[in-house]
Amino acid sequence: MNRVGDSATAGSLGRIWAMLLRYLYLLRSSWPRTLELVYWPTLQMLIWGFMSQFLYVNSNYVFRAFGVLLAAVMLWDVLFRGQLGLSISFLEEMWARNLGNLFVTPLRPFEWVAALLSMSLTRVLVGVVPAAVLAIALYHYSIFSLGLPLIAFFCVLLVMGWALGLAICGLILRQGMGAESLAWLAVFTLSPVSAVYYPVAILPHWLQHIAWALPSTYVFEGMRAVLFQKVVRADYLFTAGVLDLVLLSVGVWAFFLALRDARRRGALLQMGE
Repeated sequence: MNRVGDSATAGSLGRIWAMLLRYLYLLRSSWPRTLELVYWPTLQMLIWGFMSQFLYVNSNYVFRAFGVLLAAVMLWDVLFRGQLGLSISFLEEMWARNLGNLFVTPLRPFEWVAALLSMSLTRVLVGVVPAAVLAIALYHYSIFSLGLPLIAFFCVLLVMGWALGLAICGLILRQGMGAESLAWLAVFTLSPVSAVYYPVAILPHWLQHIAWALPSTYVFEGMRAVLFQKVVRADYLFTAGVLDLVLLSVGVWAFFLALRDARRRGALLQMGE
């Protein structure tokens, strides 16, 4: 009787171990899944570590931080929703296994990209505008007080989101659905070095060089210049615009290259949930 029980227990443990190995192999075979495990704890540590360090040495900032933080949150959402809105529209076609159907129609790739960009803009407006209006009602703070620079900030962040979204969609076409999580993770990787809630000067010196290579950094530094110093940094906006064009060109190139490769391999008919 004990032997039967021991055998059943061993068999149960064996099946558990077999399933565990299956999931470990899946994890090992997809680097995006592995990256996701360490991503969020590391990201939170970086963002709030830099924020705490900045507040510790700049206590006067706390008394002026309310409007700055609200503006930073809403502008960051433009970048996040711009990238995610494009990626989600793309992924909806992947989940529905509809890519093959799309490309037996007269639809051309650049027309699809134009539709993805338009949908991204729509998602951003639907998400951000109500939040901005609600901030006025709840906190008596209006991001529209930034004036005309707000339009420039919005455009720079939106285009950067498009560039990231296209590059991520290209990576998903190349790597398959194992890279799907990057649609949610990628943009947050840039938040610690984009100076969203604190100035670039609080970053380690070597990290500042990376920060100044991102259009988003110029937006948030420019936002603080408008709110604190009442100065519009045209040089920041110009540099951000140039960097945006570079990133968008790279994103478009990566997407079309991956799309052409997927069509050549016949992968468009095989991708889906």
